[in-house]
Amino acid sequence: MSVRLRKIAVLLQRLLLLVVLVHVIAGLFVELPYPSWWGVIPAACFVVLTVVLGRAARRHRAARAEPPAPVEIAPPVTGRWTALNSPADKVPSHGTHGLGQTYAIDIVAEPEGGERPAFAWLWPVARGNKAFPAFGAPLLGVADATVVHAEDGQRDHLSRNSLLAYAYLFIIEGIGRTLGGARRVVGNHIVLDLGEGTYAVYAHVQQGSLAVRAGDKVVAGQAIARCGNSGNTTEPHVHFQLMDGPDLDTARGVPFRWRGVGVPANGETFTVGEEAVPVP
Repeated sequence: MSVRLRKIAVLLQRLLLLVVLVHVIAGLFVELPYPSWWGVIPAACFVVLTVVLGRAARRHRAARAEPPAPVEIAPPVTGRWTALNSPADKVPSHGTHGLGQTYAIDIVAEPEGGERPAFAWLWPVARGNKAFPAFGAPLLGVADATVVHAEDGQRDHLSRNSLLAYAYLFIIEGIGRTLGGARRVVGNHIVLDLGEGTYAVYAHVQQGSLAVRAGDKVVAGQAIARCGNSGNTTEPHVHFQLMDGPDLDTARGVPFRWRGVGVPANGETFTVGEEAVPVP
């Protein structure tokens, strides 16, 4: 399946999901001007299209004799961090190949001599972002690169690390963000062109923290933004991944290795370098 055809299919898939949701919600409050079973048609089309896209992706992966070689780059942060949802433990690391996330990783900052707020079953339902040490941490260029895309207009929402907030994230907010497209899922984000068909993505960037814009040249270690809590997140953290194209809807994941760190496993805490120069 060509990139253009995949893009069209993804947009159609999103539209069908929207039609299904509108049909279900409208049917709860008003009498529909058509037989209710008509709602099965877009639902069935959505399922069929999802299966077709999944099979196309599997055929593409099967066509590779072996996974692509990891691209060695510098870490995107400094300080003390812990890895979550790591490709060192499973692939795809986030349970999906969608949005180029096959080899994506999440990392959360760990304060020296303390602990970041833990998951709360009942209370507090949500926490402010400043309670998390990752919030505001500098994000660094992983290589000499060109900025392809950079946005930071979406808000940083409260944490979703309690039982009630977590349910809200996945049952209500998650559906809304899926309908809103890739940019609503990853939140504020930066895409860097590293050359040779490899692109780096930094997701969940802090609102108003960009130090670069599309077209800028950056060097490895340069502060380009700050870690935030925008998009589909439970708490402030860095979501990082490499892809083979700049479009999240159509690109495929590429494995990475951070120089001096490798690929930290789930729960593994690691420390990188000195503190970065603050973002202007």
